[in-house]
Amino acid sequence: MVATSTEQLTALANTTVIVHPLVLLSVADHHARAAARSPHKRVVGVLLGQDNGKTVNVANSFAIPFEEDDKDKKTWFLDHNYIEGMWEMFKKVNARERMIGWYHSGPKLRASDQEINELFKRFIARPVMVIVDVRQQAVGIPTDAYFAVEEIKDDGTETRKTFFHVPSAIEAEEAEEIGVEHLLRDIKDSTTTTLSTRVAEQFASLRGLQSRILEIRDYLQAVASGKYPVNHQIVYQLQDALNLLPDLADPQSTGAFIQNTNDQLLVVYLSSLARAVIALHALVDNKAANGNAELEEGKQEASSKPEGKAVSEADKEKGKKADEAEKKDSDPKSS
Repeated sequence: MVATSTEQLTALANTTVIVHPLVLLSVADHHARAAARSPHKRVVGVLLGQDNGKTVNVANSFAIPFEEDDKDKKTWFLDHNYIEGMWEMFKKVNARERMIGWYHSGPKLRASDQEINELFKRFIARPVMVIVDVRQQAVGIPTDAYFAVEEIKDDGTETRKTFFHVPSAIEAEEAEEIGVEHLLRDIKDSTTTTLSTRVAEQFASLRGLQSRILEIRDYLQAVASGKYPVNHQIVYQLQDALNLLPDLADPQSTGAFIQNTNDQLLVVYLSSLARAVIALHALVDNKAANGNAELEEGKQEASSKPEGKAVSEADKEKGKKADEAEKKDSDPKSS
């Protein structure tokens, strides 16, 4: 299925690709094994799941042999027979999972992606391509999903094949969540509190939002300078997003924001006071406990000193009597 109309592009824009953690772990393992032989080599595999129209559920995957020339990216090799053999075996294990697309480790689009996508149309009517960034540097989701479309230009010139970006998300079933928690148990710092974890997550979210805003700024600057053509669909979506922003010029809106901020700061101030009082109370209790312990030790030492002195005097008397007896036994005159 190749989208050639605005209605089909709108339908694709409303499509969401859901990637499960099992797929991310499989791709990362595939790349780690391939990187041992050639660090800069990208890996390619097949995605399995269900295509429900508006939702594409990517639940599983398997790796396939793939080679490409480092100098000429359009020269590549992909084993068709391996795909067919693996697909036959996967159908016997889980018949609900179908071939829905393919993935590669990117991290960006390549010149040969269109040709590889055309090859996968032998097995799938509408293949989805998912780029999994295994060496992610920026904050955000490490997946990008695309569908192949034929772009119709506004000036009426010849159409060209390109990739249409669709939203992607990472979701997990209950069994997958338990497995991922076990894997991350050794990575997470158990000493961090819930509050610090929430602040760190919000900070990471803000960094991701900042990176997206910078991408929008760079795109608009490139369109304004004539580097990119005007895409009305993107402009409409940006306008819808900007319309959702609050009007900060309205005194009522700004007053509500200020009041909400002051309420939150008041809670933070009261919690800081309570924490300081509790810390001082613990310090006073600790000093009192140490003072009582020192007094008890002093009393025990004072009570144990006379007994020790009496014992030593008795030992001295016994020693003197023993010395006198030895002298009498050894003196011949006394005998």
